[in-house]
Amino acid sequence: MTFYSKHSITWRLTVLFSLASAAVLLALGLVIASSVEQHFEEQDMQVLSGKMELARNTLEKMKSPADLANVTALLDNSLVGHHGLEMMVLDASNKVLFGSSTGRLSASAVLDSAMYKSNQPVIWNHGGQALRGLATKLPTGDAQAPVVTVAVGMDMVHHEAFMHSFRQTLWIFVTCAAVLTGILAWSAARHGLAPLHAMREQAEAITAQQLDQRLQVGSVPIELGALAQSLNAMLTRLEEAFERLSGFSSDIAHELRTPVSNLMTQTHVALSRGRNADEYRGILESNAEEYERMGRMISDMLLLAKAENELLIPTRETVSLAREIRALFEYYEAVASEKELVLTVHGDGEVIADRLMLRRALGNLLSNAIRHATTRTSIAVKIHESQPNIAVDVENQGDLIPEDLLQRVFDRFFRIDPSRQRSTEGTGLGLAITKSIVIAHGGTITATSSPQRTIFSIKLPMPHQVTG
Repeated sequence: MTFYSKHSITWRLTVLFSLASAAVLLALGLVIASSVEQHFEEQDMQVLSGKMELARNTLEKMKSPADLANVTALLDNSLVGHHGLEMMVLDASNKVLFGSSTGRLSASAVLDSAMYKSNQPVIWNHGGQALRGLATKLPTGDAQAPVVTVAVGMDMVHHEAFMHSFRQTLWIFVTCAAVLTGILAWSAARHGLAPLHAMREQAEAITAQQLDQRLQVGSVPIELGALAQSLNAMLTRLEEAFERLSGFSSDIAHELRTPVSNLMTQTHVALSRGRNADEYRGILESNAEEYERMGRMISDMLLLAKAENELLIPTRETVSLAREIRALFEYYEAVASEKELVLTVHGDGEVIADRLMLRRALGNLLSNAIRHATTRTSIAVKIHESQPNIAVDVENQGDLIPEDLLQRVFDRFFRIDPSRQRSTEGTGLGLAITKSIVIAHGGTITATSSPQRTIFSIKLPMPHQVTG
């Protein structure tokens, strides 16, 4: 199976394992090569040190220049059987007293080594050949020439040939091992990533019409379990958002269809025959009401859209709840008096909130309470602490809201009485807007209903609980 691209995970794992194995094997080979070279050096130094000691003992037997021939013969005999072993002896005037027949030792190189690296291993190169050697000054038994310079060297050609062969073998082995490791790594990566490919196939099968499908968490390895759970959570959020969007679009089309239809009908009727100025004025006034209703609806829907996308950021300040409620009482006093309602407020408290937005939320609750309250009853607004929050309860006496509808009263365009759907009392977005404003302030809103009283309760954080 081919790679999808050079940046695929399989490709990266294959290259990573190949490079890692090559690096490990190469490092191991270099350590072995270094150990072998060190072993060769120790072997050579053992032989060279022995020959140097033999030269020391032989030179001590030289008592006069007449003994030189005998000494050189002894030194020459000491080299018999040692192929590649070289020796040179120089007197104080740098004259060669003894030298191997091959002549691969240079007097100048020997003198430099004896002066600066006396009795330390050195490498001499002559004619492309390398020798490992020792050079030092040794005493003699001749009083006229008490000190001579002695050098011994060993040919390294066999050692170098072995190391060259070893390095070639090492590179071939490392290359083959890297290729083999790459093949095994590719196979292991493909097998290990098979659950990921299965997740991809499952995800590809999910469409906008199948957002209820979920990835199988139990069939994937532990390492991918968290990813599968995160993807499932994302699908859940997408499904909820898609349902909200679909419902929102459907609600918008449903709500705007009637006012647009009314406007078109009234316009066609007005154009069907000639009319006087008063009749045209009446039609335009009716159309203006529909336009105002549509304008309010569009503004409310924009506010809800911002709230659902967390763009509803209030400007916060300290707000007295009782003062805002009394200001709203003055605004709704005329409407309440028509139904002979008594408006009361009990308690007080302060919150950190956007004054205009909070007033709109409380106004929506108060307007809703007045609209559904029974004539000649009271509407009470109670402000009290409910640790760690401040609670605002709006109570009114009216029709019972069924239990199954209490959770839907905050939905967009929801009306308990469908017969009032075309009423000009509102757009059906007031409680949904109230909920969005409360949530934007970090609060909660609930509704309870009994045959005697319906209560909408807002809970907002106390000032010391607000962090931003």
